[in-house]
Amino acid sequence: MTKNFLEVENVTFVAGGNNKVSNVSFSIEKEGDVVCLLGPSGIGKTTILRTIAGLEKVKKGTIRLKNKIISSEKKHTEPELRNISLSFQDNSLFPHYTVEKNIYLGAEKKLNGKKKIDDKNLIKILDLEKILDKYPHQISSGEAQRASLARSILFQPDLLLLDEPLSNVDQSFKEEIQVQLKKLLKKLKITTIIVTHDSYEAFYLGNKCGIILDGQLKQFDEPYNVYHFPNSVEVVNFLNRGILIPAKVTGENSLENKDLGTIKGNFIKHYPKGSDVQLLLQPEDLEHDDKSNLKLEVVDRKFRGTSFIYTLRTLSKMLIPVFVHSHHIHQHEVDEKFGIKRPIIIEHIVCF
Repeated sequence: MTKNFLEVENVTFVAGGNNKVSNVSFSIEKEGDVVCLLGPSGIGKTTILRTIAGLEKVKKGTIRLKNKIISSEKKHTEPELRNISLSFQDNSLFPHYTVEKNIYLGAEKKLNGKKKIDDKNLIKILDLEKILDKYPHQISSGEAQRASLARSILFQPDLLLLDEPLSNVDQSFKEEIQVQLKKLLKKLKITTIIVTHDSYEAFYLGNKCGIILDGQLKQFDEPYNVYHFPNSVEVVNFLNRGILIPAKVTGENSLENKDLGTIKGNFIKHYPKGSDVQLLLQPEDLEHDDKSNLKLEVVDRKFRGTSFIYTLRTLSKMLIPVFVHSHHIHQHEVDEKFGIKRPIIIEHIVCF
């Protein structure tokens, strides 16, 4: 029998009679861990949450929570018996109740030994104090989303499911809420699955991240590994955090690209000498050096506050992104030449 807090084993998730995501397996090891699911719109992320909550039945496979089967082909525990809270992306507030009454719905249930949440502090963290007397039609979509989130947390479920919880929140406020939400979930040890389209949000909040593409869970790992060691071209393309360039393996720790020359590092996977591969090149892999004899043409420059991302064109017309700290004194304009430090050393070489 599994000892994981949540176990999803070979589950096919279905909505409207159609398979959305097939043969999915992942687990949450410890109570209080947070898992984030990433993927494009319509791929089935919300269906996964609805099924775990008991609003949809599984077509195949088993879901266990705290060592008890809650969903399988033969068993289906009703949603109200699961002690699972699901907060939808869309407004799920009762229109005839005030925001305050919406927030406290269900919060009076037995805590089963759990520590009572500081509700006043939660309302303050989510910036809801000024709208408690208002009705859902009188507040913004972002405010409604935060009220729904407060209600779900106050319920103190065994498992909290959040569907795009901050998608309607202003960017200036979103990062502050992310920090407070992470602290709160950790303090209360509320096990959580978050569906989001924002990879930065997923990498910050999640102990583990799952990438869902083409009806499959393509990768499930720690955020660092998902970013630096993507396991497929599909994951690379979805994350859009680098490019793939052609190269030839020239030795145990080296390969060659005709535009960049020799690149050295540690291969994540062994390739025989002479193999033609696609090398993952991320913006932070190359270093800027004004004195280098390897000069590439600047075709674009994006300011990211703490950094610039330069897009460079090689002789063979490849477009390569390069990260440069914004404090770097010499800023390069479009059409100027930009030096790349040699030798090129990438600590972990990922190829396909």
